[in-house]
Order: sequence, then C-alpha cells, then structure tokens
Amino acid sequence: MPSPARCTTGSSTCNPARPPRRISAASSASRSSSRGARPPRPAALRSFPMSYVTPQDFTRKMIDAGEAKVFMATRDTLIRAFMAGAILALAAAFAVTVTVQTGQPLVGAILFPVGFCLLYLMGFDLLTGVFTLAPLALLDRRPGVTMGGVLRNWTLVFFGNFAGALMVAVMMAIIFTFGFTEAPNAVGQKIGTIGEGRTLGYAAHGAAGMLTLFIRGVLCNWMVSTGVVAAMMSTSVPGKVIAMWMPIMVFFYMGFEHSIVNMFLFPSGLMLGGHFTIMDYMLWNELPTVLGNLVGGLSFVGLTLYATHARTAPQRRPAVAARGLHAPMAAE
Repeated sequence: MPSPARCTTGSSTCNPARPPRRISAASSASRSSSRGARPPRPAALRSFPMSYVTPQDFTRKMIDAGEAKVFMATRDTLIRAFMAGAILALAAAFAVTVTVQTGQPLVGAILFPVGFCLLYLMGFDLLTGVFTLAPLALLDRRPGVTMGGVLRNWTLVFFGNFAGALMVAVMMAIIFTFGFTEAPNAVGQKIGTIGEGRTLGYAAHGAAGMLTLFIRGVLCNWMVSTGVVAAMMSTSVPGKVIAMWMPIMVFFYMGFEHSIVNMFLFPSGLMLGGHFTIMDYMLWNELPTVLGNLVGGLSFVGLTLYATHARTAPQRRPAVAARGLHAPMAAE
C-alpha cells in the first residue's frame, strides 16, 4: 500500500489530509481595512439619512396636525396646554439661573431649548404653535373645520398655557424667597428687572416702543414656529431635537418676545418685587406680543409653506420647448 505524500523542502505540494486554514471574521476585516476597503456602517447609521421628511410631506403633516387640534376634546386641549406652559416656564427659569450664575447669556440661550424639545416630544401644545398650524386646516377646507373651531382652540390653549406658567411662577417665587420670608435671591432679582425693562421700558418710548414690541413678537414666532415645524422634518428623535434646537436658541438669545415665556417672567416678576403693574404687563407686553406672535408664525411659516408646498404652482415650460412647438407652424 503506497504511503501518503509528504511535503518536502522546496516542494509546492503539501499533505492533502491537512485541514484548510480558517480565517476569523476579525482578521478578514482587518485585512480588508489594510487594503483600503471601508468596513460596513452600523444599521442605525445606514438608516439615519432616511429619517428626513421632505417639505411636501411635512407640510401635509402640518395641515393634519392643525385639523387634529381643532377637533381635540376640551379636556385634552387644556391638559396639553397646561403642561406645555409649565415646562416652558421651568426652562425659562433654568435659562435665567444659568445666565445669572455664569454671567454668559449665550449659555442660557444654548440650554433653554431643552424645555421646548421635551414638551413637543411629549405632544403638548403652545399657543405660538397652534397660531401656525390650526389655520392651515381651515385654508385647506378640511371637512368640519370652521373659524369658530380655530378660535376655540386658540382660546383654550392660551388659558391652559397661562395656568401652567403661572403655577411655575408661584413655585419659583417661593424658592427664590424661601416662602416669601426674605428678599429674592440674585435670580429672583434678575427676573424682577426683566419685567420692568420689558414693560416700562417699552412704554417710555410710546408708539415707537409699541412697534418695537410688536416686531419682536413677530420675529419670535417666526423662529418658534420654525421649531414647531422642524419637529415634523424628521422621523428620528435626534433629528427632531437638532432641528428644533437651532431656531429656539436664536429667538431666546436675540431677546424676542414670546407670549408664553412672558406668562412666567412677568407674574413672577410682580411677586418678586418688580416695579410695574398688571396693567403694564398686559398693555405693554402680553397683548401686543400675542398679536405679533400670531402674525409672525402664520405669515412667515404657516402660509409660506402652505402656499409653496401644499399649493405648488405649475412648473414653467422651458423656453426651448416652447419655441419647438411653434416652429412647425412658422414653417407652414
């Protein structure tokens, strides 16, 4: 019986009975990497770009959201508005505290959007948001949507936001003064001066002050409503948060007037010794700010997106194609 073949020095043949060499997956990946091949991306990263929602699609979501808010039950509308006002008020208190303790207003502006992002991820509603969304359902002629329904939604959200912000204002005033037993701390004093400057400061300039207040309200809800819409631009939580964060940071740092933030700052300012009255607050801040917020959100966000993405005009025909159609007629 012949003996099995053996490997010899300098020979290219080996024992065929020897098992094939196994190469691990890690070794294969490292060799591929050394040759310049890119390792595969994780599944989460491969799917992340697909979380973007196109303008046509998120504009349709805006209209659907507006319709849902018009038909929402009174109880649910008030609960969601109350919680939205309370959370945004806490975020405002947080931002003022950070600003006072660090001496850097930019730090407070960078951190303030945490409250806005949280309340919208939980499905709560701000007056500034429904100013933009609810009228779109009316413009789109959704069945059953009326101007009365839109006004009802705005009214309920206004009072719900006010109640939530006022509750937090009372709680923070208690914290800043140890239950009203001593003078406000540094943060409480700052809130009091904010209330004075943004009521009596406007009043000192008369009509020019009122115009400035109104424009600040317009610009505010241009940014805030952009943040509301930004939450619909992505299907992932990171995408929503990043998109919402940017315009909210801009509005807060620029000192624009937000009607719900002011529902916290001014009542708490009155409780903390601010030298202005409730009438000063309503006439020289809250009411003009609400009007400015309505104009800014609806004009620069809601109507513009609806006009160009939900009611897109027909595309123009190329000039070359148009001349080509008339060429045979000219030849004849």
